[in-house]
Amino acid sequence: MKQFIQGLKDGSAIGIGYLSVSFTFGLAAVASGLCWWEALLVSMMNLTSAGQFAGITIMAAAGSYLEMAVSQLVINLRYALMSISLSQKVDHRFHAGRKMILGFAVTDEIFAVAMSREQEISTLYFAGLAVLPYLGWTCGTLAGAVCGNILPGNVSDALGLAIYGMFIAIIVPAMKRDSRILKITLLAVILSFGMYYLPGISKISSGFAVIICAVAASAAGAVCFPMEEETQEEA
Repeated sequence: MKQFIQGLKDGSAIGIGYLSVSFTFGLAAVASGLCWWEALLVSMMNLTSAGQFAGITIMAAAGSYLEMAVSQLVINLRYALMSISLSQKVDHRFHAGRKMILGFAVTDEIFAVAMSREQEISTLYFAGLAVLPYLGWTCGTLAGAVCGNILPGNVSDALGLAIYGMFIAIIVPAMKRDSRILKITLLAVILSFGMYYLPGISKISSGFAVIICAVAASAAGAVCFPMEEETQEEA
């Protein structure tokens, strides 16, 4: 039980952070045409902010199932890599069945906290770590979806812009630290403008446009700015 309580403590800050971000998702989902319970259902069955925002964008644009599948694969593929890394740190009681259930809760923040733990990760610890982030994400979505039907339209629209501020707040510090990230981001912006304004190309749906820009910019970054393998100096 101590492991579970420690997981709750470690996940409390993540839960608070998810509460505010998911509130914005609830607003955006309702603004896109979803009912409050549909927005809540999306967050209950998913735990991926970028994937969910991309998903409702495709829904609002009446995109195809193929667009949805490819966009979610591209956006959420990193979770598979995180899970593989995390599986090397769990204890022997963390069997396959529990991995399949608790693997649902692998996010960037939960992964970072779990990997920073010095001891092996037990089932109870990881379950406690995931509880508050999951509750924060679903409750925040519900609050945002309900407020989207109550708040005046101009207030909802203004709050809906908060997600763009969050994305900017995430990427700007990284661009300041590493010029390569700045160049890749600028390339993605240029590609996005081209996909929107160039004749012929502009007819591509927004869902596929996001996929193309993300993959092209990432591929260009991998080719032009490969990460150098860190070599450990012998003592």
